[in-house]
Amino acid sequence: MAFQDKTLKCKDCEKDFIFTAGEQEFYAEKGFENEPARCRECRGNRRRSRDGGETQTAPREMHEAICAECGVVTQVPFKPRNDRPIYCRDCFIAKKEQ
Repeated sequence: MAFQDKTLKCKDCEKDFIFTAGEQEFYAEKGFENEPARCRECRGNRRRSRDGGETQTAPREMHEAICAECGVVTQVPFKPRNDRPIYCRDCFIAKKEQ
């Protein structure tokens, strides 16, 4: 089946956008039956708002721990448990390179 570019109107911003032949082929391969109702920009805005807004995340909660290798006080982004050793950044990198 030969696809041709189509001009569609976005239901959010009401601007015209092109539903390309390549996109139509992709939709057909995936079994999608409906054409897109929103332009690329409005789809992205909708996805971002659905996923909790902008990509700004809250700062991680840090916990103090003592490095098992050098004994320095360090901070880690998880609650330390006594069943595994915890390393400061320098010791962690050094162990990783061994």
